[in-house]
Amino acid sequence: MAKTVVVDAEKNCRGVGCPLNMVYAKVELAKLKSGQVLEIVLDDGPPINNVPGSVQKEGHEVLDKKQLEDGSWQVLIRKA
Repeated sequence: MAKTVVVDAEKNCRGVGCPLNMVYAKVELAKLKSGQVLEIVLDDGPPINNVPGSVQKEGHEVLDKKQLEDGSWQVLIRKA
């Protein structure tokens, strides 16, 4: 049985191009305490290809990413 993840903050970055979506992700993560979770919605293509890897390089954990019906992606990131 999957463990339920509590989302502490949400950011919709549909329609936001690179690198602004990474800037928004960093700003939202900066507001959180270590261990809290950010849910960010990203467009398909460069945003979903770049943002998860970038936040992992900064030490954060990507808990889940799934494609939504509209083609965008929901990504759950736990702050380091």
